[in-house]
Amino acid sequence: MARSASRHHASARDAAARDLKFQALAGDLRRGILAGDWAPGSKLPTESQLAKDTGLSLTTVRRAFDELVQQGLVDRRQGAGSFVRSREVRTRAPRRRVGVLVPSAQQYYPRVLAGIEEALSSAGAGMQLSTYHYDEAEEHRDLQFLLESDIDGLLVVPTLVGLADPQARVDELMALPVPTVLVERHVIDGGAADRSEYVCSDHAGGAYDAVRHLHRLDHTRISLVARSANPTIEWVTIGFEAAVSDLGLERQEHLTAPKPQWSDEMASDMVERLVAAGSTAALVFGDREATLIARAVGQRGLQVPGDLALVSYDDETADLAEVPLTAVAPPKFRVGRMAAEVLLRRLTEGDACPIHQVKLRPRIVIRASCGARTADLEL
Repeated sequence: MARSASRHHASARDAAARDLKFQALAGDLRRGILAGDWAPGSKLPTESQLAKDTGLSLTTVRRAFDELVQQGLVDRRQGAGSFVRSREVRTRAPRRRVGVLVPSAQQYYPRVLAGIEEALSSAGAGMQLSTYHYDEAEEHRDLQFLLESDIDGLLVVPTLVGLADPQARVDELMALPVPTVLVERHVIDGGAADRSEYVCSDHAGGAYDAVRHLHRLDHTRISLVARSANPTIEWVTIGFEAAVSDLGLERQEHLTAPKPQWSDEMASDMVERLVAAGSTAALVFGDREATLIARAVGQRGLQVPGDLALVSYDDETADLAEVPLTAVAPPKFRVGRMAAEVLLRRLTEGDACPIHQVKLRPRIVIRASCGARTADLEL
């Protein structure tokens, strides 16, 4: 059963990766068309030539062309090839086009993007995807490009961590000339004055529930181990601290390190510190780090969960660990779908639509690493 589930998850991840490849290629071709690299009426490279030039499969290239045809940018002519449509013909393109700006098309975001695509496709809307690779300068350039690409609205995962005034950045995004909905981001201390529209995972709630779950398993010395310098860890820390306070637990030192520093050696050092502190359980952000911690526990001659119970935060690969990891699972697909639905409602209703500020609480998926004896403990 575990192997079957693993194969299913791997297959789903592979399908999401294939989807993103054709979307990325379609985005590159679209940008070239809009920038005038191919004039109206000119012939585009053949599908076989593009497959050879890009290293992508012919199926992926064909799907990219299908996307451009649906968006009214390209005509296919039997036996002749694919041609850039004239501006007059393009007016028959889908009624709405939504720009989507994310920091990455890998790791966390494939499921978010799949949710966005499902909602937009159901509404007959098109999606234009840009990724800025966690580079602020590229983020601003891509945002400007999307605004110049005749889009009707925006779904944006903006950079807020490290800014002197995150609220000012959010206010700028809300003042853009098209309706904008933030995805997986909002200001921590925005309060009642924050009028931004967003749909996010409630990461603080997810962390809170993880600590409460471990406490229900009789753990009273629970630590937080984390990959630092990540937008999500701020919320995870807030939820973790709130649970420790509400449950009257003894506060433990948080163990953190930037992603590049995480290794078997780093994990071994952190396990030593957990043992020295008397911790019997830990919430670990994210799956890779939790897997390294679990391995280091075994190398020390200890056991998970007998000597150290673990809950991972993310649930992308938690089930593939040697000891399958109990994990907090953010509702990524639903966040993406709901964000797109909120934007479409805004486009339809305008100012008559109430401002949506939505947080979806993650669930906890119970596996072997926490020591729960029954799935009845699942939150």
